[in-house]
This record gives sequence, structure tokens and C-alpha cells, in this order.
Amino acid sequence: MTTNPRPSTPPLTERQEARRRRILHAAAQLASRGGFDAVQMREVAESSGVALGTLYRYFPSKVHLLVATMQDQLQLTQDAVRKHPPVGDTPGARVTETLMRTFRGLQREPQLAEAMVRALTFADRSVSAEVDQVTRLTTALIVDAMGADLPPSRDQLAAVRVIEHTWHSALVSWLSGRASIAQVRIDLETACRLLGE
Repeated sequence: MTTNPRPSTPPLTERQEARRRRILHAAAQLASRGGFDAVQMREVAESSGVALGTLYRYFPSKVHLLVATMQDQLQLTQDAVRKHPPVGDTPGARVTETLMRTFRGLQREPQLAEAMVRALTFADRSVSAEVDQVTRLTTALIVDAMGADLPPSRDQLAAVRVIEHTWHSALVSWLSGRASIAQVRIDLETACRLLGE
């Protein structure tokens, strides 16, 4: 039995992209002030100046919206890393520096971080395309930070997946108060050593 692939969505017009950016900005602002529970779709619509029905056409649920907010934050981080590449003698050191830089950014907005991580945790299959995009962006961020001239090897990509799992787990542990920032760094350094010299 064959399954029909999901139809690809046409690219957004400039006006639609501007509307989408306003929605993501409003969601991030609400989450920054009150975490996951503060992001109510009606308030997001009002804050971004769009009709509630329009908001739901862009983002079918709060989880979709907050996962998209995480995509947006990761894209900004990746852009910053490309402008200011990390320093370090090894790929692992450069990845650790990049992830800790990202972590420090999340520390400045702990309620937003909590909202985005909670949305990722709650995401079901209906959000799989968006979650996959978060994973792709995280992978790209790590690969960029490695600073290799060649594409990563199979072993390095396996190490990247372990680093991604460690990163996500470290975020959850920190947000729930079970891990200190120092412990997060130790865990990330340990995982990043898998990249080798």
C-alpha cells in the first residue's frame, strides 16, 4: 500500500511572511512573560493583529506555534554562529562552545525556553514535520559548529544525534531544576568528545 506524500505548501508571499513573523514575535513575547500557559491563541491573534481564523491557518495549535517559535530561535542562532564561528582546537570544543552560547541565550528567557521545550515534548504526529525541522536545524547548527571542510562521516553523524539527545535532555533537566548550568556543560562536553579530534 502506498501513502500519498504530504502536499508541499507554496512559498509565502512577502506579506504572508511578514504576518507569520508578527505571529511568531507575539508568541515569543507572551511565552517570555508567562511560559507555555501564557500563550493563548486568542491573545496571540490580538497581539499580532491577525484574525483568529488566520492564526489557525498558519498554526493549527499552540504546540505547532511554539515548535515554529523554536525553529525561528534556532535559525537566529545558526545565523549568529555563521557570522561568529566558535573557536576551539577540536570539533567537540567548538560544538560545546556553540551549544553553551545557545544555552546562555535560553537562560536569559527561561519562560520562553520552557514553553518551547514543553511544546516539543507534547508534540504528536500532527506536528512531526515541524519537529523534524527543529531536528534538522539543530543538526545543522552542530555540523556548522564542527567547522569541518568535508561533510561529516557516518560516525560523526551518529555522534551528532547523541549530542542532540544530550542537549534536549540537558535542557529539560535544567528547566525542571534537576541540573545546574555547570552540570549541563559537563554533560555536553562529555557527549561532544564523541566527535573525536
